[in-house]
Amino acid sequence: MRKILLNIFMILFLLSIQQNSFAYNDTIKLKDSVFHEEKFNPGEFIFDHIKDSYEWHLFSYKGHHYAIPLPVILYSKQKGLICFSSKKIGHAQTYKGFRIASKGRYDGKIIEVNKQGQFIARPLDISLTKDVAAIIFSGLLMIFLFVSVARTYLRNPNEAPKGLQSLLEPLILFVRDDIAKNSIGQKNYEKYTPFLLTIFFFILINNLLGLIPIFPGGANVTGNITVTMSLALLTFIITTITGNKSYWKHIFNPPGVPWWLKLPIPLIPFIELVGVVIKPFVLMIRLFANISAGHIIVLGFFSLIFIFGDMKPSIGIAVSPISILFTIFMSLLELLVAFIQAYVFTILSAIYFGMASSEEH
Repeated sequence: MRKILLNIFMILFLLSIQQNSFAYNDTIKLKDSVFHEEKFNPGEFIFDHIKDSYEWHLFSYKGHHYAIPLPVILYSKQKGLICFSSKKIGHAQTYKGFRIASKGRYDGKIIEVNKQGQFIARPLDISLTKDVAAIIFSGLLMIFLFVSVARTYLRNPNEAPKGLQSLLEPLILFVRDDIAKNSIGQKNYEKYTPFLLTIFFFILINNLLGLIPIFPGGANVTGNITVTMSLALLTFIITTITGNKSYWKHIFNPPGVPWWLKLPIPLIPFIELVGVVIKPFVLMIRLFANISAGHIIVLGFFSLIFIFGDMKPSIGIAVSPISILFTIFMSLLELLVAFIQAYVFTILSAIYFGMASSEEH
């Protein structure tokens, strides 16, 4: 139990740093609505919904934008540490010399400007963005779930599972028995199981929350490449650190390979070493691409209503039932993908751990 909680906190810390350091998706919508006094832009509509932001959007009503402002934390060489609410820089406002860029290299990111509004520098941005807030929420939710189930086991060790325990126990046993044991082996699976449980539930919960369009859902956490990169990086670090002598021998001196493929040009060892780096890269891209693609397709089908409506309102009304049916179908498919991607990421991590800890035959 302690190992699982430790893994949760480790992932939360690393993901929060990665999310803000790379500032991959930290953008905020500068207009009240994509429908407000301008022609509908499907590309802008889709990417504004899957990107990160400095606020948590709730809903729009009669042209007004309602959102939960999040803390902005900046460090500027000229002004030092600055903290304020993201509400102060919404709608293209400038606050204490900071605003959100609307074009150029730092489009959607907070920049420092002078009194004339000219760019000065990009401050160190460690703000609590929407995705970071969603990561913290999902982490706290995981802690609540694991602690509740653990306490139930301690109180009633000999009783049949019920309630939340009966919901989570099959998933926990599935990860332990069907993923960890089968992929890593009976001898070494126990030390990897807490991490595998953590990433499985972390990915699954965030995938499911991403399908809910209302607060506290709607954040595209697992569709953010910095998040998937951090998860893949953790798998890579654990595989590298725990790899035994046999694992490294098969990389640098693979048995059964002719000597002329090892010396003087180490072709096979080079290929094996490249594979060590490619494996976590594939983990990162697979999760990011599948989740992002699902969201884009759903929003694309939904956008058809407004695309045809711009041509002629009657066509938009006629297309809307078909568009909504396709949107519902893709949403159900995304629900299936949410479980599949959590399983795929976990089992591939387990396979890599099994390769790193297997004994020489």
